[in-house]
Amino acid sequence: MAERPTYLLGLDAGNTVIKAVLFDLQGRQVAMHALDGKSSTPSPGHVERDLNELWDNARTAIRACVTEAGVDPAQIVAIGCAGHGNGLYLLDKAGDPLIGIQSLDTRAADLALELRGAHGEELHALCRQEPWPSQTPVLLGWIKKHRPDLYQRTGTVLLCKDFITFRLTGERVSEISDMSGCGLTRIPECIYDDRLLGLYGLSDAREMLPRLIQPADIAGRVTARVAAETGLAEGTPVIGGYFDVISSALGSGVVRDGEASLIAGTWSINQVFSSQPVDDRRVFMVSGFAPGRFVNIESSATSAANLEWYVRELVERGGHHDDPFGACNARIAEVIPAADDPFFHPFLYGSGQGADFRAGFYGLAGWHTEGHLLRALFEGVLFEHRRHVEVLASSGSIFDRAVLSGGGSRSAVWPQMFADCLGVPITVAEARETGALGAAIGAAIGVGLFPDYEAAVSVMTRAKREYLPDAARKAHYDRRFRIYRKLTEALAPLWAEMQSAGSA
Repeated sequence: MAERPTYLLGLDAGNTVIKAVLFDLQGRQVAMHALDGKSSTPSPGHVERDLNELWDNARTAIRACVTEAGVDPAQIVAIGCAGHGNGLYLLDKAGDPLIGIQSLDTRAADLALELRGAHGEELHALCRQEPWPSQTPVLLGWIKKHRPDLYQRTGTVLLCKDFITFRLTGERVSEISDMSGCGLTRIPECIYDDRLLGLYGLSDAREMLPRLIQPADIAGRVTARVAAETGLAEGTPVIGGYFDVISSALGSGVVRDGEASLIAGTWSINQVFSSQPVDDRRVFMVSGFAPGRFVNIESSATSAANLEWYVRELVERGGHHDDPFGACNARIAEVIPAADDPFFHPFLYGSGQGADFRAGFYGLAGWHTEGHLLRALFEGVLFEHRRHVEVLASSGSIFDRAVLSGGGSRSAVWPQMFADCLGVPITVAEARETGALGAAIGAAIGVGLFPDYEAAVSVMTRAKREYLPDAARKAHYDRRFRIYRKLTEALAPLWAEMQSAGSA
């Protein structure tokens, strides 16, 4: 009698959407279910989510995915979860949720500036990262200062995917990729550090930090209660999981030293894998995910979220588009790029260069169409990716090809624009749900199906298409990128004045 096939479940928890994706052992998608959650803005700059809703959506998505697949839950041999980095997810001492703050939150901008000014150099020396508004320890410091009642009730500090792992297993645990990515571990060791906490003003928070493991280590097992709620088999192992940008890189086929992953999603993620962490204050962050495995990351909230806003506010009005993103790509395809095309700054959600940066279209003329506006938006997003790539290159993180993932990789035009502007071949992975696949890859390693990351990635990932750069178009982008940077520099003082006027 032939053995029954076995499967891996990957979960991907973003700032709003939670996805449950079932894969076979070759990394091919068997079934998927996604649910979109709601964010709230109780005050300007505050972006929060209801953690009970997050778990309700997670268990609903899991049950729907397993039901759609039509498999025996016992055939699912392991589970991995990826989730957005930073933000702040607090449990009280009894394990009940206190607050869920997302990584688009800017309430702690003033505290981040204060910490950066006082201890930025020392903090970077320890964790390869300087304070920024949505960073987990900065948000925890804000809670300590402005919500001392909540701080006193806090039992455990978690990241997004850790909360789901906690609900699946009952274990208060996190892993090194997320905790190093949020600046809470000393690098290169990727361990908690009392001096680091002291610099954040959080010396009393050590007992709030969860047990720290490797991402592919087993964190716990599905409880009987969760099995009844989700349709999973009781006792199914759940690994520690991943910071979603690393998980998406793994799921797109990037794992070796010197390989690059670009993610055009809510955030502009630009990352190069290495055996040693870079030590350069210009680089946004470094995350470790295994001994001798680091990811050097340049990122900001300046990517495809700008297109999502455009579609939501300007295209989907009245629901008159069945395929709004397809319509946008079609409009862009009608435009022949020209030197005097308009520009767009993709700063709808600020920038790592300044929380006061604002988005805007510039250089419009009467003959420009919606296609020109959309091409400017795509190009502005692309230019911020390029700016990040140039920072990485200046630190020694150089690459000669890259894999593009995230929602932007599904565009009919964006991948070629990336290849032309960056001047390197761009590959798009076969898998659409690379974040969930990366988590499933870790789960496979965790239960011994593969001996290491290289073996798992080589079997479970495949390239779909490669885009080669056009030298003539590269020259076009080089010229426009220079103007784009000058425009940014010219407008920065005006954005600062707007910010001060608004707070007066």
